Amino acid sequence: MPSPTFAPGRDLPDLKGKVICVTGANIGLGKACVKHYARHGPAKIWLAARNAEKAKAAIAEIQEELGHGGGGGGETPIEFLELNLASLATVQKAAQRLRAESPRLDILMLNAGVMCNPPGLTADGYELQFGTNHVGHALLTKLLLPLLLKTAELDDKPDVRVVVMSSEGHKLALPKVGLDLDLLKSETMNVSSVRRYGVSKLANVLFARELAKRFPQITAAAVHPGMVTTNLAHSMADSYLSLAVQIKIMTVLSYTPFFQTPDHGAKNQLWASVSRDVVSGEYYTGVGKGGTQSAVAKDDDFARRLWEWTEAELARFEV
Repeated sequence: MPSPTFAPGRDLPDLKGKVICVTGANIGLGKACVKHYARHGPAKIWLAARNAEKAKAAIAEIQEELGHGGGGGGETPIEFLELNLASLATVQKAAQRLRAESPRLDILMLNAGVMCNPPGLTADGYELQFGTNHVGHALLTKLLLPLLLKTAELDDKPDVRVVVMSSEGHKLALPKVGLDLDLLKSETMNVSSVRRYGVSKLANVLFARELAKRFPQITAAAVHPGMVTTNLAHSMADSYLSLAVQIKIMTVLSYTPFFQTPDHGAKNQLWASVSRDVVSGEYYTGVGKGGTQSAVAKDDDFARRLWEWTEAELARFEV
C-alpha cells in the first residue's frame, strides 16, 4: 500500500532492543537512515563503510546533531564496521565481526553502491559495478543469515528485514537478456557503463525477490529512492558520460524534476524496513509503490538462476 505521507520522525516505531546494520552509511542516504533510526532508541547501529576516518566523523556528526536539539538519539550506540564490498575478504571479515559482537540483527540495509564507473574489476575479478552492488552484498547477507534467522526466533512477533537498494536504473539493463552471466566476470568493455549499472541494479531486485522466497522468516524488499543529491549522483556528472546519456539516465531514474535531499530520499528504504504493508520480495518506488519493476525483474526463473550462480561463486566462504 503506497504511503506518500510517511514521515520517519512520526512513523518509525520504537526500536528499543533492535540492532541495525546499514552499508555505505557514512554519507548520503545511508547516513540519513542512521540518523533517523538513532532517534528511535535501537540497542545499536552498525555503520558500515570503507573509510574509518570518514565513518567516525559521520558518527560524531550524527551524535552531536541528535544530542543538541535533534530530537533525541544522541546517546544511541553507533559502531563503525569496516566494509569494502569490492573485496570479498573484507566482507567476510566484517560479517565475522558483527556475528561475534552482536547477539541479534533486526534490520540489514544494503544501501552502499557505485554507479556508472569506467570498465574495471573488483579484487575478486567481477565487473566492478556488479561485483560491488550485488556480489559483495550477497556475500554479506549470506554470512549474516544465521544471525538474521536466529533473531527471527527470539521474539514472539519477529520482524527481521533485509532492504536492498536498487534503482529504476535496473530498466537500463540489456533488454530481454537482462543478465548475461557469462559477462559478469569480465570488464565487459563492449557494454556501456549505463548498461552495466542497470545489470547490477537488476541483480539487486532479483536477489531480494529470491531471498524472500527461500527465507520466509525474513521480510526482504528492493527499493528505488529517486534521484538524490548524493556522491553517487555527482559521480555520474563527473564521469566521461555524454550529457545526452546522463539526461537519459536521470529521466529513467527520477519521477520528479528536482533532486531530493538524502533525508527525503531515504523515506522509501526506511518505510520498507519497518512498515507492515511491505510484501516480502517486492520492489518499491516512491514510498511504498510496488509492482513497477521490469518484466525481467519479475522473472522467478531468472531470480533462481542468479541466486544459484551467486551461491556457486560464493561457496568457498563458509558460514
